[in-house]
Amino acid sequence: MDVNAAPFFTAQGLCKSFFGVQVLHDMAFSLRPGQVLGLVGENGSGKSTTMNIVGGVLPMDAGRMTIDGAEYRPRSPGEAEARGIAFIHQELNLFRNLSVAENLFIAGFPKLIKGLPFIDRAKVRARTQELLAAVDLDVAPNTPVSRLSQGERQLVEIAKALGANARIMIFDEPTTSLTTRETDRLFDIIGRLQRQGIAIIYISHILGDVMRLCDDIVVLRDGHLVGSAAKADMTIEKMITLMVGRTIDQMFPPRDPPVTLGGPVLEVRGLSQRGMVKDINLSLRAGEVLGISGLMGAGRSELARILFGMDPFESGEVSIGGTKVAALSPAACMDHGMAFLTEDRRAEGLMMEASIADNVALASLPKFGTTWARFIERTRLGDEVTRVSKAVQINARDLQRTLVKNLSGGNQQKAVIGKWLLHHPRVFILDEPTRGIDVGAKYEVYKIVNQLAAGGAGVLFISSEIEELTGMCDRILVMAHGEIRAEFPRTDFDREAILRAAMWHGLKESA
Repeated sequence: MDVNAAPFFTAQGLCKSFFGVQVLHDMAFSLRPGQVLGLVGENGSGKSTTMNIVGGVLPMDAGRMTIDGAEYRPRSPGEAEARGIAFIHQELNLFRNLSVAENLFIAGFPKLIKGLPFIDRAKVRARTQELLAAVDLDVAPNTPVSRLSQGERQLVEIAKALGANARIMIFDEPTTSLTTRETDRLFDIIGRLQRQGIAIIYISHILGDVMRLCDDIVVLRDGHLVGSAAKADMTIEKMITLMVGRTIDQMFPPRDPPVTLGGPVLEVRGLSQRGMVKDINLSLRAGEVLGISGLMGAGRSELARILFGMDPFESGEVSIGGTKVAALSPAACMDHGMAFLTEDRRAEGLMMEASIADNVALASLPKFGTTWARFIERTRLGDEVTRVSKAVQINARDLQRTLVKNLSGGNQQKAVIGKWLLHHPRVFILDEPTRGIDVGAKYEVYKIVNQLAAGGAGVLFISSEIEELTGMCDRILVMAHGEIRAEFPRTDFDREAILRAAMWHGLKESA
């Protein structure tokens, strides 16, 4: 990238309001060919609004954008695409039931004869192979998208953008659902796009990746541009301070006072399910935060789903609160005081089209039923929903009318936690509880976890971030290939040792 090249895209004074509330104030930035611009900020800071304006999803109320000096004011995503803007969304916009080739040409297939509805399939196949080669994706053009991994689907989106001759690619939290290998592959592709002169806007909560990839960084807070600098003049600490408006001396809240652990609230003995987990033994005590570490595919989420009765197991036993649960099911686990915050909050943890209040109340409705007819005591339920929502600090004015789908990722996660708090569980299983939420919301989730432990609940904390586990947990178990391979008490926490245990490849069996 030529740092002295003139910007070919500019945005100045962008403003946007919703229902009379201004959410974006005088946003400004520019892009040079081959530049990677990092866009960071807490959820609700204005990042998505800005990119939706650039991508033609939303009209701006005020401001000006230009491409090559000419005014750019898209009225639809199609107009944006025609001007060379590609938006690689966090929720990928692919048709899973169609083939890779059909997705690449969904906007228009080449015709055998102009004016007649006959597709030139040879040209489609050849162009698809060319585009897939450009992103190092070795799959057949007729492969259904449903068979691809998340990382491969993302590469199809990038290939689609290349086919549309994109000059600017916007990546919105692109590594959220990727393995480490897929993330490295994506970064290599971004470097290649950069060398081809394509400008990249990279949005991520993973600030280390922003520092690794980006040439320049823009920071937003509450809809305002609060910082803009070259990477050389920016640090992660400075980004955090700009994002949250205060200095966070510690990323993890202290456990104060130190928790005195009680007896076991969850005991697992010899739990096995072919192809998923093997001979799992663990004990979780009241007041303890027990971490589960491991690489993607290690069996962590599979273990969580089995423990909550969502998936079966072949052998072993599970006891909750000292009582053996003979037939595990979500209902039985809930009856015994277990809660499960799923890895995919949008698909499995929330009713996205329902209100905050309805979501928070969902798991506890039977407790608020009266008489044989089970009529819901709505006043008492409403009071409890309000209390719990305030306790987890859900940021919304109207719990009854605000739909969960309109909340930020952090507030959605708080709604899931609030749903379970209303059920008063003694065992909390948290699977990737801070995935896809910003640094400020993470800190608030960490405080809630500490409060759960201080209240005597046992917390099983599953995370891909070793720093998060070492900052929050009393003990860490490391899984690999469906087995628990190592245990670390807090006094022995060591990032490299934990990572080595996670990457252990069955040397014991081959010895």
